[in-house]
Amino acid sequence: MTAETVAALQAALAAEHVAVFGYGVLGGHVSPAQQQNVKSIWNAHRSRRDRLRDYVQAAGGRPVAAAAAYRLPFKVTSASTAARLAATLEDGVIAGYAVLAGVSDPNLRRYAAQAMQEATVRAVRWRGASPAQAFPGLPAGTLSPKPEG
Repeated sequence: MTAETVAALQAALAAEHVAVFGYGVLGGHVSPAQQQNVKSIWNAHRSRRDRLRDYVQAAGGRPVAAAAAYRLPFKVTSASTAARLAATLEDGVIAGYAVLAGVSDPNLRRYAAQAMQEATVRAVRWRGASPAQAFPGLPAGTLSPKPEG
């Protein structure tokens, strides 16, 4: 694997670390009916995190470690803010996998595309609406064609 591929794997891994942490925080603020859903999503992110670690190690790299804690974009105090955080975390996961979706290895591209699709579906469910932009979490300037000049 190239250094660029390992860097892309590390970016996706870092996003999964944040998601695992964030779901651990928000889990205590959702309704009892949502507890199992949150646990299932948390486990899905843990599974992807572990697989990304394996990919990095197989490439001879040292997987980026999770931080002890992460600064969240806002305080979670209710089911509403928990849902908002969950959607924000999923947006971060989409952005984390975006570079991996562009690597030369077709298996990694497929893995990244599937992870992005799953995160997008979860973000829509948490928000209760489609995202305002095609690829949440990515700067708008990276998505549109650049004018020649």
